[in-house]
Amino acid sequence: MRQRDQQTLPANGVLIINADDWGIDSETTDRIFECVRLGSVSSASAMVFMADSQRAADLAREYGVDVGLHLNVTAPFTSPRIPAELMQHQQVLMRFLRGSRFAKTLFHPALHGSFKYVVAAQLEEFRRLLGVEPKHIDGHHHMHLCANILFGGLLPAGTATRRNFSFQAGEKSITNRLFRKLIDDKLVKKHRVSDYFFSLAPLKPTDRLQRIVSLAKQSVVEVETHPANPEEYRFLTDGRIFDLIGDVPVASGYQL
Repeated sequence: MRQRDQQTLPANGVLIINADDWGIDSETTDRIFECVRLGSVSSASAMVFMADSQRAADLAREYGVDVGLHLNVTAPFTSPRIPAELMQHQQVLMRFLRGSRFAKTLFHPALHGSFKYVVAAQLEEFRRLLGVEPKHIDGHHHMHLCANILFGGLLPAGTATRRNFSFQAGEKSITNRLFRKLIDDKLVKKHRVSDYFFSLAPLKPTDRLQRIVSLAKQSVVEVETHPANPEEYRFLTDGRIFDLIGDVPVASGYQL
């Protein structure tokens, strides 16, 4: 476990189970909401300017769902009312980021204005919908960690922010792991981050999930899940998640 500094999350050991894509469409919102009511998900990441963003925000406010912002620079906005200028800027970013799998690692000076505009618009819309500042931020396709957003300083300082996926030695090349460490080291200078971050999938082999939960006994561990995925949805609603967690403490998002 990496030694914590003032920017990391102050907890001995805790598991954060976060559902991504709250508000992207009604089915996804409903599935996440069911998981929240069951207690199998502790927080969600909300998308703005999407088809179900308004209803999802209303649900979050009414029922006290802990939601952060799920920044989106790679998927088209689907709300019927999107400012034309915002749509134009986002389309430019989508073309750039989809053009190459290495695009997210490159800082594009000419696109700084578009990134700044699109990120600021989503932060403002989150405040309008939820009435609060987002206390935790992550990104659709993890693009909150792309060079223009991270090195452009576009994420509010002090906000809890999702780190890179955690891997054991041998799972990725040393170059890959060193690059991820560079990004994570940049994050902790201005943001609170978990000690480890994993996806719920794949669900097999089961010893993988058991190892993740074991880490949460002494470290802050975030697990992302997508209840829109049928297999993950069943796992989160049929009781298996509680058998897995046992007595490991589960946090409500990053409110530690």
